[in-house]
Amino acid sequence: MPPKLTAIVHDAPEKHTATVIFMHGFGDSGAGWAPVGEQLSHYAPHIKFVFPNAPAIPIALNGGMLMPAWYDIRGSINQDKPQDETGMLRSRQQVMEVIREEIEVHGIPANRIVLGGFSQGCVLALLTGLTAEYRFAGLVALSGYMPMHTKIMNMVSDASKKTPIFWGHGDADQVVRYEYGKQSVELLEKHKYSVQFKTYHHMAHSSSPQELRDLLEFFKETIPAEVHLTAKV
Repeated sequence: MPPKLTAIVHDAPEKHTATVIFMHGFGDSGAGWAPVGEQLSHYAPHIKFVFPNAPAIPIALNGGMLMPAWYDIRGSINQDKPQDETGMLRSRQQVMEVIREEIEVHGIPANRIVLGGFSQGCVLALLTGLTAEYRFAGLVALSGYMPMHTKIMNMVSDASKKTPIFWGHGDADQVVRYEYGKQSVELLEKHKYSVQFKTYHHMAHSSSPQELRDLLEFFKETIPAEVHLTAKV
């Protein structure tokens, strides 16, 4: 079994009733996205944010140099090229352990968990969220593309088919081209997935304040603060 992932965790400031597990992109770490969790928790204090760290693995594109990555990259990102499916599935197994811990140890049900990621992390979040036995509250896909696009729809679980998906992509992205994101969304919609697709004009391979505002709204829709009504005597 692959080693357990380490993670940057931003605990919910108030009663913890929902969790966001978010995977960073290639060459980054959980610390790169942790400030976003801290920022958003001011507006959604019931949410705990977990930012797993990818292990350092040899990257073929960089001559075998060890770099933080969820799977190997052998050339420029192109949906039609073979993907490192072995690496993707290994990382999926590791993320599933993070999810199970949240459910079994911390008592947060899958329908109160949003799984997401940026770039490589987006690819991993989609692979995990679409194939897991759990029905998550939502999936977040930022500036990424579909994993194993020629076979993923034969791998999806029934549980995933009613999971709402937020997809954000900049139309000036030179790393993961905007058209790859658009094609990925079209594939999901063809298979009856509900996708909220947001285009961010002039945004490169990054995020933006508007995207984070839209993300917060998605969290409020999918994992809202739970309101407990007191029965009148």
